[in-house]
Amino acid sequence: MSKHIEKLKKQLVEVAEVVNSFQSEAVQVRIIDRLLDVMIESEKVDADGSEIFNKKGRRTRSEDDNFAALGRKKPGATKILNQLLNSDFFDVTRSISSIANYCKDQFDSDFKTSELSGVLLKLANENKLRRERSNENNRFEYIKA
Repeated sequence: MSKHIEKLKKQLVEVAEVVNSFQSEAVQVRIIDRLLDVMIESEKVDADGSEIFNKKGRRTRSEDDNFAALGRKKPGATKILNQLLNSDFFDVTRSISSIANYCKDQFDSDFKTSELSGVLLKLANENKLRRERSNENNRFEYIKA
């Protein structure tokens, strides 16, 4: 394990001058992040003994097919909120955080409240939901219109 860390340290020292030549910390972080990703992937290839990526660092066609076969993507916030709208979920007022928690528990979808707020506002503008401020915490709550 320490041999691996020493190798990593040596590689980082070699690229440090180039990375530090960029004045923007954001650019430096992106470069290091990308380098670490490539290093991790190359370690995986060495450990597995199989070639997951082609020369340009992209997944091969057969590997893309394998990822697609693992399962479908989870439904997005819009789809889930429309499903909830068609059920009795919004018969009582709900806060954004309670909606996010419900989505996590029932749909295994871990949405941030910022991901839900735009969709909820759109549904309110379409008069499908009513958006009201709570007197308790001055935050918006949503109920069927």
